[in-house]
Amino acid sequence: MNGVIGVFDSGIGGLTVARELASRFPAEEFVYLGDTARLPYGSKSPETVRSYAVRCTAFLARFPLKTLVVACNTVSSMALPNIAGMVSVPVLGVIEPGAATAVRRSVSGRIGVIGQPVTINSGAYEQAIKRLRPEAVVTSAVSPLLVPLAEEGWMGSPVVRLVLERYLAPVLAADVDSLVLGCTHYPLFKADIAAVTRQRGLAVELVDSASAVADELERLINAGLIKRRPDGGQGSIRCFVTDSPASFASVGARFWGAGFGAIEQVDL
Repeated sequence: MNGVIGVFDSGIGGLTVARELASRFPAEEFVYLGDTARLPYGSKSPETVRSYAVRCTAFLARFPLKTLVVACNTVSSMALPNIAGMVSVPVLGVIEPGAATAVRRSVSGRIGVIGQPVTINSGAYEQAIKRLRPEAVVTSAVSPLLVPLAEEGWMGSPVVRLVLERYLAPVLAADVDSLVLGCTHYPLFKADIAAVTRQRGLAVELVDSASAVADELERLINAGLIKRRPDGGQGSIRCFVTDSPASFASVGARFWGAGFGAIEQVDL
């Protein structure tokens, strides 16, 4: 039997990854888990994040998975080894695919990364980039306010532009030509970020972790490691949350669009 693709995140942001996957693989069936009762993961200790990640993985392992996508930068930077042995299918995080895409797109080797404090402070992106391109110069910046601004739907606002100008200043001053959007909320600000870089007269490739993960999934399918559902089938997504399904539905529409199906609350 052809299994489902499991996706989990600390909350809503991972829907940007699920949406990209559903767009690229429209015949696939997805199960999404948002651990909304425990977000944000970015302010928790590594031990706590690993504990949460194990619980999320155990829940999704109840389904007939063919791959597990960890759509959370914090979990991807801290807990992949802890959960990889819990399932017998490929486990994809967002760090390695994002780093690989940034390296491929950068001509100069000057690469920027923006993300939440725990992700940036872990050094996970810089380490992944330098494994692929040791001479790369990586400039990182924390940008925590972008998460609540995304969930409030403030994309395109003057406030967002001011916040981005402040956060991006050290990265753009390093003359990067590739910028990793190191949080699943950040793709909602692609147009705003592009406007800021153009205003500085810079040509910067924006690396969306969602697209990078979709590329990696395509690679696994082409390598025969994952079986793809036949084209023409009708895909689906089933969403679970650990708290506030009504809030998830309301805010999630900004990330997914309308019509991402029923949302069920579960206790982990």
